[in-house]
Amino acid sequence: MKCTGGIDLRDVEEMNINIDPIQAGGRLTADAMKAVISYGDGYSVCDNCGKPFRLDYINKPPIAEFHEDLAAFVGMDQARVVPGARRGFQAVAGTYVGKGDPVMLTALSHYTEFIAVENAGGIPHEIPKDAQNIIRADAAAERIEEVTRTFGRPPVLLFIDHVDYQFGNIHEVREIARVAHDYDVPVLLNGAYTVGIMPVDGKSLGVDFVIGSGHKSMAAPAPSGMLATTSERAEEVFRTTQVKGDLTGRTFGIKEVEMMGCTLMGVTLMGMMASFPHVQERVKRWDEEIEKSRIVIDALTSIEGTAVRSEMPRRHTLTRVDTSRSFDRVAETHKKRGFFLSSALKKKGIVGVIPGATKVWKFNTYGITRAQAEYVAAAYLEIAEENGLSVSPAE
Repeated sequence: MKCTGGIDLRDVEEMNINIDPIQAGGRLTADAMKAVISYGDGYSVCDNCGKPFRLDYINKPPIAEFHEDLAAFVGMDQARVVPGARRGFQAVAGTYVGKGDPVMLTALSHYTEFIAVENAGGIPHEIPKDAQNIIRADAAAERIEEVTRTFGRPPVLLFIDHVDYQFGNIHEVREIARVAHDYDVPVLLNGAYTVGIMPVDGKSLGVDFVIGSGHKSMAAPAPSGMLATTSERAEEVFRTTQVKGDLTGRTFGIKEVEMMGCTLMGVTLMGMMASFPHVQERVKRWDEEIEKSRIVIDALTSIEGTAVRSEMPRRHTLTRVDTSRSFDRVAETHKKRGFFLSSALKKKGIVGVIPGATKVWKFNTYGITRAQAEYVAAAYLEIAEENGLSVSPAE
């Protein structure tokens, strides 16, 4: 079936169990689907936009109220919607980072954080991970001290991922924020893999900014995201324009510089808003999501030669697995080579693992049911046994 012309109907979620590592928290809710249809036009939320002509002031639909709810949701004072987490990084970097300024990131930071720093003219310095692939506060302190000695001043900003995209590990955010603030360094929390799927409280964590991804973790269309901050920092990152036309003398009111006036409009915003009540409720069931993840982990680790490279026991549903001594050995002689695993999973209605990956790969069980988690676990065991790999009996 086709949408039209050469555009096929996408039925990945309807026809399969999708364990893609970056798509799991972004699946749209039924309410978001309805909003997408109704508000597909670009300026569809602007019917009732009056003075002062800014997105976060619109009351019908209740966009102003949504902004207040977003800030409260992550324990901060003010929030704005943005076209993806990366644009949140860019807004904060654009506020605090100048040419040649040192900026702290980590060995597990997402590439878009580096690009935000580069775009602002900053110089990135990484905090190393430890042997367990965790970013620790003592390592952050050492690097901040080192950078301060080198530059004769502290870094101007520190990025820390709440949960990183490579291992799905939870890092020492609260402790790192405390260290950074000792040097008066503002802290940006990248919550792309946490805001919207698990509880996040920015003030409790001691950070200055919380950034989330709508399409990764808030059941919203892409590109969408949020940037939340404290009252103190809001005056800086949400500063309004002061520019004036030299010929016309025009000024532009309360438009915010880093937001480029208005940001997330139409279908992306309304999809995000429609899913938000569901998102607020689902973060309360995070423990259930972890339990489902462990069902699959237990199955995988019972397969001969398979190891989990993420921290154990798991505290997040995104997990990195090393099967170079199990499924990859099968791939060496299998007629489909490395594609045998994704092919076998596909036949069982499971998608989302990169085709051809049999050495190190990631998956995310977020949002699947317990019955689906048990089915995925059984599928991996069956594929292992069908290909001559030993499976340890469950304890």
